[in-house]
Amino acid sequence: MLRRQARLRREYIYRKSIEDRERTILEKKQKLKNALDDNKQIPTDLQNDAVDLQKTLDWDDKGADGLTTHIDDEYKWAGVEDPKIMVTTSRDPSSKLKQFAKEMKLIFPNSQRINRGNYEIKQIIEACRANDVTDLVILHEHRGVPDGLVVCHLPYGPTAYFTLSNVIMRHDIPDVGTMSEAYPHLIFNKLTTRLGRRVMNILKYLFPVPKEESKRVMTFANEDDFISYRHHVYKKSEEGKDIELSEVGPRFEMQLYQIILGTIDTKDSADVEWVYRPYMNTAKKRKFLAETEDE
Repeated sequence: MLRRQARLRREYIYRKSIEDRERTILEKKQKLKNALDDNKQIPTDLQNDAVDLQKTLDWDDKGADGLTTHIDDEYKWAGVEDPKIMVTTSRDPSSKLKQFAKEMKLIFPNSQRINRGNYEIKQIIEACRANDVTDLVILHEHRGVPDGLVVCHLPYGPTAYFTLSNVIMRHDIPDVGTMSEAYPHLIFNKLTTRLGRRVMNILKYLFPVPKEESKRVMTFANEDDFISYRHHVYKKSEEGKDIELSEVGPRFEMQLYQIILGTIDTKDSADVEWVYRPYMNTAKKRKFLAETEDE
């Protein structure tokens, strides 16, 4: 069983490694095709490869882009089977982190919360795989304040690491509404770059497909690479013209700092897909999750 898991993980890593190469070739073909269709000069960076690209251009299927993405590999059952989420914490959690874990459990449909106890991460991952868990969510804290969120997709990855800030518990919100258990509608704002779409997929596939009549809405709004999470239920007014929103919490801000191609127990050996480096702060106008107006 262990040898089979190792083999499947190697195959997953290999497929992911050639994805960028295939995407680059596809983008070059598209640029060449646009230049030929518009009768324009071939871009300078494509002139050396233009002959080889043009030979294969005519054989491309017009009904498909010919590119296998991480969605086909990592989230192939999305929309077919509902995700199964496991929520846990770091070791020796404070009472506030335990309460936050209970509230996070209510956020994700079809989720369960387990006490961390003395279990090691590797043991938890193995138990999740054995029980067909699709995602493991781990919450961290600093001096009793939740400050970290890890989303580990199973069985082979990816794993996304977020820092949390401005965490406000559900019962700290004034006039908090009643928590709904319906499958929520999701709103994503300003996640337009390739990395932004990657983060959107990681978060989106934590939730099952909602029904049209669901009155539960979750918003992930990006501003300066900080993703603000808000949770509401809504109802129509008595006249039927206006919509009344009621926040049900919790609320917090998330900032991505790393994505690895693997599960959390293989962090030391897994390939890093993206990581936030301190020197990136020198480019103050540079945003990673959304395209700027200049772009």
